[in-house]
Amino acid sequence: MSEPVLDIKGILQQLPHRYPFVLVDRVHLIEPNQRILAQKNVTYNEPFFPGHFPIHPVMPGVLIVEALAQAAGILSFNSMDKKPGNNSVYYFVGIDDCRFKRPVVPGDVLMLDVQVDKVSRGIWKYVTKALVDDKLVASANLMCTAREV
Repeated sequence: MSEPVLDIKGILQQLPHRYPFVLVDRVHLIEPNQRILAQKNVTYNEPFFPGHFPIHPVMPGVLIVEALAQAAGILSFNSMDKKPGNNSVYYFVGIDDCRFKRPVVPGDVLMLDVQVDKVSRGIWKYVTKALVDDKLVASANLMCTAREV
């Protein structure tokens, strides 16, 4: 793959999340108001694997969806030409049609493909999919919004 558009330093400027909850490692493509292609490297030393599941580690589906929402947040902040501040949060406000097709395990490279469907009254709607080795592992329609706190 080509050089990332955003490395982890750039991602931390575009997301209000911090360790241990940053679930995006690289961004390969950003088309403002349209699409983002981001990457999450899934490693065995993630804090959730000892409990999910010790004998057969599987990335929790809810964290796959959260990774998609974080990629959506990067896309939205980039599209608005804004950066999150100390008093702003990017909320996940809805999910529809979520499906999980196969497990994600340590060693996988999770590709996060997020496309803007619609923006209305500050609510961003996205069509998302997560892939490993070009195979669909999850998909969902998400809604998010940025708010001052």
